[in-house]
Amino acid sequence: MKYDDFMGAVQHRLELPDTGRTVRATRAVLQSLGERLQEGEAADLAGPLPMEVDYYLESADSGQRFDYDEFVGRVADRANVERADAAYYGKVVVGLVSELVPAGEIEQVRAQLPEDYDDLFDLMDAEEVEE
Repeated sequence: MKYDDFMGAVQHRLELPDTGRTVRATRAVLQSLGERLQEGEAADLAGPLPMEVDYYLESADSGQRFDYDEFVGRVADRANVERADAAYYGKVVVGLVSELVPAGEIEQVRAQLPEDYDDLFDLMDAEEVEE
């Protein structure tokens, strides 16, 4: 998937009015996720993504330990949105990423995160139930 297609999908799914907000939301989610993952895992996850998008994961200071509540707070701060919107942004962006990377990669990511991060994968799990 190309960068413009990726951002278009995020913008459509989040129903955002402009590209600037879409980029800010995507960067906020992926940078925060990259900070939480172990070193090297962010790069593995980023591999299939457009180069401009994988940068958000790979440029993060990985290996930090924080809970899901802190993750949502970081996304909210970076995207300049309310916490409820930030939680939804996380679900949507991670859901799109999960469609583009091999299932094994997503499972490795999930295995690194504590159970309180399960909410981040709600949209992905809902799609699996529908199939």
